[in-house]
Amino acid sequence: MAEFSAKDVQALRTRTGVSMMECKRALVEANGDAEEAIKILREKGIAVAAKKSSRIAADGIVDILYNEAAGSAAMIEVNSETDFVAKNEDFQSFVKSCLSIIAAEKPANVEELLAKPFGNGLSVEEVLKEKILVIGENLTLRRFVVVDGILSTYIHNKGQIGVIVKVEADDKAQSDEGFAAFKKNLALQVAATTPLYISREDVPASAIAEEREIVTNLIRNDEANAKKPENVIERMIEGKVAKYYESYCLLEQSYIREEKLTVAQYIESYKKEIGAEVKLAAYYRFEKGEGIQKKEENLAEEIAKLTQK
Repeated sequence: MAEFSAKDVQALRTRTGVSMMECKRALVEANGDAEEAIKILREKGIAVAAKKSSRIAADGIVDILYNEAAGSAAMIEVNSETDFVAKNEDFQSFVKSCLSIIAAEKPANVEELLAKPFGNGLSVEEVLKEKILVIGENLTLRRFVVVDGILSTYIHNKGQIGVIVKVEADDKAQSDEGFAAFKKNLALQVAATTPLYISREDVPASAIAEEREIVTNLIRNDEANAKKPENVIERMIEGKVAKYYESYCLLEQSYIREEKLTVAQYIESYKKEIGAEVKLAAYYRFEKGEGIQKKEENLAEEIAKLTQK
């Protein structure tokens, strides 16, 4: 057996973050050579990452790096299997490092980001696989976006939801003391109401056709409407379709801070108040795990697995 001390194992753990037992095994396999042991651990990390890749990572964190002076923001979603890992400082540090790389390098997609240098001669993908070995869960770099312009950002509930709002504004608006609060209110609106479009002009015709078909079937199949005149039925259908715009078009939504106003009316009132030009140009909203099907566990079966019964 190779000769090495407990201090050697501890030193390897400090360098890699891997458990003491795994470090000891690597040193044994490497005949006490620390550099070879690191190589072994990295190779093991790749193998472990491949093994865990089929496990669903639906938790995690959304984070934002905003450089107000440069007028640029990057937002990322990185997924883990559990909320416990999402709260891990090492995991959060990795996410922030990825954001810094995105802001500096502006990769076109996740594949390009994974190939970027992370540091210490490793790529982002290689470090991600090491994190999977150290943390013990499947981790996924799911998506990111970089936005330039006049922005406001908001993170809700320590990374559950992230929002970037982009506005167009003249110099008078940008110098107004209430401008930052105005932008923030728009970001809060997006976080709270999950819009799908900015305005009704952005809604695809296919989406409205599908909505009209759904509400038509619901209304016409309701026995309570059987004796109503056709013109009344048509008005009911159009009323329901209008509700779709109010629910999913940001400018037509009820403004969360003053519900008698729509968001469009809130923007117009602010413009009138300061006598300047302001326009909502775009928004970006990430919600962690959005659209990922979480695995449902049977508690009794899970306990049986853990107790091997």
